[in-house]
Amino acid sequence: MNNFNSNHLLRPVLLAAALFAINLNAPAADVPVTLKDAFKEHFPIGAAVNRSMVREGAAFRRSPDQIGKDIGLLKQQFNQITAENDMKWQLIHPREGGQGYDLGPADAFVSFGLNNKMYLVGHTLVWHSQTPNWVFAGTNPPPASAANAAPAANTNAPGTNQTGRGRAGPGFGGGFGRYNGPRASREELLQRMSNHIHTVVGRYKGKVKAWDVVNEAIADGNATNVLRSSLWLEIIGPDYIGKAFQYAHEADPDAILRYNDYGLENPVKRQKLITLIKSLQEQKVPVHAIGSQAHVNVSMTFETMDRALTEMESLGLPIHITELDVNSAAGGQRNLGADIANNAATTQGDLVSDADKKLADAYAGIFRAFVKHRASVKMVTFWGVNDAVSWRAQGRPLLFDGNDKPKPAFDAVIRVATGEQTNAR
Repeated sequence: MNNFNSNHLLRPVLLAAALFAINLNAPAADVPVTLKDAFKEHFPIGAAVNRSMVREGAAFRRSPDQIGKDIGLLKQQFNQITAENDMKWQLIHPREGGQGYDLGPADAFVSFGLNNKMYLVGHTLVWHSQTPNWVFAGTNPPPASAANAAPAANTNAPGTNQTGRGRAGPGFGGGFGRYNGPRASREELLQRMSNHIHTVVGRYKGKVKAWDVVNEAIADGNATNVLRSSLWLEIIGPDYIGKAFQYAHEADPDAILRYNDYGLENPVKRQKLITLIKSLQEQKVPVHAIGSQAHVNVSMTFETMDRALTEMESLGLPIHITELDVNSAAGGQRNLGADIANNAATTQGDLVSDADKKLADAYAGIFRAFVKHRASVKMVTFWGVNDAVSWRAQGRPLLFDGNDKPKPAFDAVIRVATGEQTNAR
């Protein structure tokens, strides 16, 4: 009787084939598989976070299981975080006076970041939008022209943890309806600004390492004016920007202080930025870095981003990419703004054709530019962890989908980091 079984001969062959197949699908030991590891020799990689990710018991649009996965992805991929909303004046200081602060959510953000050894960024101290009316209110009558003034645009997203107006008081001095009542004097508004900045920055001194001190002060469009019309500008004057940086520097001399704006890929607005920053530098204002939001679209190219970074480098300051996302919706492909009302309209409807590929190509070009300019680009922050929590959710703008799964754009960005795309210069 022959007990020989031909399976004995096949077994080693099948085992070797199986191991070979596994190795083909496994990442090489020396290839980074997370964003923070892939770019550790270049710059920190961060994300804006909402309070549900940093404060136990909080939830917004996401189930507890989804929030848990979001937090896991955040810890796995990123080593820097920015408070998406909870340090904006509307939320952190909704009522007048020293007792008018709501510091719990911001405290939770700082604790989470420190506990996870992340670099912390505060956003934002002085902004024309999402500022309570009480900040600008006083006894001085407004100019006659103010009664007919058009509402100021809300040029940044409330984000995924927006709270209702009732919590922040009756209305806002910025984008939710321009305040047209009796105004504070220049001295009153400067004192309120000083108190607010010293309190907030001072509370987190040595913990929050960088601040968006002044946000979106530059005028849009082809208007000749450099600064946008705002109550800060109208009541205090153009030196409100310098005063804000002065107060922040007094509160924490070691913090990196940023001027932050959107649309700097546009040559006209970029020139206004250069004019503003050079003026501040001549006045010895402590501006330490340029924050470029980079809310862009899938039409963004390496060449456009390269040109923008090259011109911003002429200022001699570090460049922080502060709010990166890439709109894949068919609407808004020519828009580089950050107006939430316009964003809501332009990111509705279908995605562009072959959206995943176009998103991957756009991110590859953008990151090639960042790597090329790595001597100046010192931080890159995505405006959200995944598509589901993004203010541009309909445009599917980030590297991870709503289930926290990596998209082809993630692979494209990792390939740039690992040198597989070597045509960055």
